[in-house]
Amino acid sequence: MTLRPTFNTAPRHATPGLRPQSPAAPRQPGRLSSPSPVGRSRSTSPRKPSRFAAPVEQFLTYCRVECGFSTATISAYAGDLRDLWVFLAQRGVGGWDGLGHAHISEHLRYLAEDRGLQVSSIARHVATIRVFGRFMESNGILEDNPAELLAQPSTWQKVPGVMADEDVRKLLGAPQPSDGLYLRDVALLEMLYAGGLRASELADMGLEDLHLELGVVRILGKGNKERMVPIGRPALRAAQRYIDELRPDLEKPASGSKVFLSRTGQPITRVVVWQVVKRHAKRAGLKDVHPHTLRHSFATHLLAGGADLRVVQELLGHSNIQTTQVYTHVDKGRLKDVVARFHPRP
Repeated sequence: MTLRPTFNTAPRHATPGLRPQSPAAPRQPGRLSSPSPVGRSRSTSPRKPSRFAAPVEQFLTYCRVECGFSTATISAYAGDLRDLWVFLAQRGVGGWDGLGHAHISEHLRYLAEDRGLQVSSIARHVATIRVFGRFMESNGILEDNPAELLAQPSTWQKVPGVMADEDVRKLLGAPQPSDGLYLRDVALLEMLYAGGLRASELADMGLEDLHLELGVVRILGKGNKERMVPIGRPALRAAQRYIDELRPDLEKPASGSKVFLSRTGQPITRVVVWQVVKRHAKRAGLKDVHPHTLRHSFATHLLAGGADLRVVQELLGHSNIQTTQVYTHVDKGRLKDVVARFHPRP
């Protein structure tokens, strides 16, 4: 029977990257292995499943099946809950029913003081604990939610890094015709900037999502939300050339319908997208450039050119316009120009 909590499990924080795990033995995807108690040697006899495991797996299943959250979001929830799980087990707590306010406070203090996490990372942990606490209470795992009154740490709003027009041109021109994957890399960079795409969205793009004759691509973003993004002519030409001239040589039986393939014919991952961008940024002499920098630049350059904030929100796939509003703080020159043009006494 599928559990149906009566609360909103949507994440209130930016989705963090995957944290590498080092399991002792292969396990099924999406399942959590019980942590070994500190200092205890491994036994060859079967161990009783941890009382922590079942509620966490039920929660993650709900997030995946019912809410349609991305793999990165689910992995972030799993990693944060694993940290809390291990912390409790090391202090003799046998299950989630033993979780109390003091445990949560001590855990957050441990994250800040012993592990040295930034406020933004601690805020992510707080959001995970709050939503998981509501899940357990709504499903009868806990009678009272100890995280109900947990306050979200306030964080400074970080203005995103944005590339100047000249730097964008340097990056897009960094791939060289002598590179073995020249056509792919050109198309990849052009598509990232032309559509303001996330690295995961580009990696997941299928051939059926490209409508080159219409000049648009279909994007399946966070939470399986679909949007149509117009793409400019340079990116369309680069994509068409890559698909016609290089992709057939890379394609293998296991390639599937993904647009961007690796040298071995496997669909690329978002990690590969990051590596491609970083490699060509270094070649172009640019620092601190990654796929999201191109996404930030896409949004900022549109707003600087006079695009409506709501339009940019739709193109980026933001659920909340407050997320998009951060880009209005980047281009101070445009704000001065607006005042000079429209204020009665400039």
